[in-house]
Amino acid sequence: MPYDVLIRGGSVYDGSGRAGARADLAVQGGRIAAIAPRIAGEAHRVIDAADLVVAPGFIDIKTHSDFTLPINPRAESKVRQGVTTEIVGHCGFSVAPCLPGKVQLLKDYLSPSAPWLPFRELSFPEYLDTFPATSVNAGMLVGHNTLRLMVMGMENRAPTIGEQSRMEALLEEGLVAGALGMSSGLFTAPGSYATRKEMMALGHVLKRHNALYFTHLRDESNGVLESLEEAIELGETCGVHVQIVHFKCSGTDNWGKVSKALAMLEAARQRGVDIDCDAYPYTAGSNPLKNILPQWVQADGVAAMLGRLKLPEMRERIRKDIAAHGLNNWGRIESWDAVRISITPNLPQFAGRTIAQLATERGLDPVDALCDYLIEDKGATRVLVTSISEDDVRELIRSPKALVGSDGNCVATYGVTSQGMPHPRFYGTFPRVLGRYVHGEKIVPLELAIHKMTGATAKALKLSDRGFLREGMRADVTIFDPEDFRDLATYDKPHQYPSGGRTTVIVNGEIVVDSASHTGAMPGKVLRRKPDGVVA
Repeated sequence: MPYDVLIRGGSVYDGSGRAGARADLAVQGGRIAAIAPRIAGEAHRVIDAADLVVAPGFIDIKTHSDFTLPINPRAESKVRQGVTTEIVGHCGFSVAPCLPGKVQLLKDYLSPSAPWLPFRELSFPEYLDTFPATSVNAGMLVGHNTLRLMVMGMENRAPTIGEQSRMEALLEEGLVAGALGMSSGLFTAPGSYATRKEMMALGHVLKRHNALYFTHLRDESNGVLESLEEAIELGETCGVHVQIVHFKCSGTDNWGKVSKALAMLEAARQRGVDIDCDAYPYTAGSNPLKNILPQWVQADGVAAMLGRLKLPEMRERIRKDIAAHGLNNWGRIESWDAVRISITPNLPQFAGRTIAQLATERGLDPVDALCDYLIEDKGATRVLVTSISEDDVRELIRSPKALVGSDGNCVATYGVTSQGMPHPRFYGTFPRVLGRYVHGEKIVPLELAIHKMTGATAKALKLSDRGFLREGMRADVTIFDPEDFRDLATYDKPHQYPSGGRTTVIVNGEIVVDSASHTGAMPGKVLRRKPDGVVA
């Protein structure tokens, strides 16, 4: 019987961190059937991989593609980077559970992140069971902010015993259905209202189900090391795996702290704490504009926030808070040119403007311009914030212990998701690591970079049969030219796929990208965690 696909003569990097070796690789029935220096036999499709790298499909451990996959199931911007698996539902933001009578509440809350996604009443089991066919695999997380929103709204207080039990029950329902774990976004309301006691209780639920904990730290700027210690404590106390997502030391006052943070993580590992971190290779991050304002501004929901922003005395209080502490969760920025409008559903003509430019155009103080704009866009604006040191980015890229995650959505150069000016990481994260930091600056060897994107990530996620090129594993494979695989997306022109005319991507044995062209195939699977914690 002929193989489905036979890849001949490539440099095979198996995802373990070992150097590549020339070999053939055969695919049959959605799995890797053979790897050998020379494989005899016929195949329905033979791919000449001479001078190309053959690697496991890249695993994007940190994404928000749950906001776009249902409306962009071809996952264009990700799969063209070689991504075959995405983990979604991060930062405490998940689109399920969405309880009866709470649809508008969740829609308004997630409007800056998911402006085009339709929302409906949805339990987490229903969410997994009805997720549409897509071109990439997807593993889902239950968002703590969403749990709190469903149970307590935007109230700034500790939960009652009944409310805590309700959140735990909703989390457990998602875990039983196969969610990989829970995410938290302790940097913004309502997650920021949660005490360590509340999070520990949820951590014990995760432990009972052998599930994972993913956290956007409570503070990535002035309190970043203290927030890191909080995450380590939860992992150590509850005995669960902790993933510090999109790790950064944000704000000029915090540049250079990455070394100490990585040392803290290693010390925790030496004590037996199961903990990892991931990062993206850019100096700018992305967030809803409302989230860079002091946390008190967002209390009681979007309507209350917009009402506060109209008041001169509230604007003065915001101005003083920023002068004293910098932006919420971002720290001090070099100027208001560091904050750029990215996605603006109600005012699309302003995408790409910085707050400094907006203030100049309107003849206003930057805080007044920001507040006016947020009101006009009904709180739905998303921005890019340049606040990270390039030296810190390089240190994370060099580290064998720091994984790679885009923190981006799958979008496309056409259709509804082509709107606005998203972060270039949506299109460029993985080829940027390989092109800029491996091929260009040579600060990390190719085999280690691939390991950080594949095998190491699969281990952190407890994926049973992905992340490595080994016989019997799922046939998620990325083939690329190491001399011509570069990110082209920029802040000014973000909607650009990577270079590389010979890039081919296979998902579950089916060719999804064929010589840099999308085939239209949608063989992706919803990955589910089993009771023993293994994900398949």
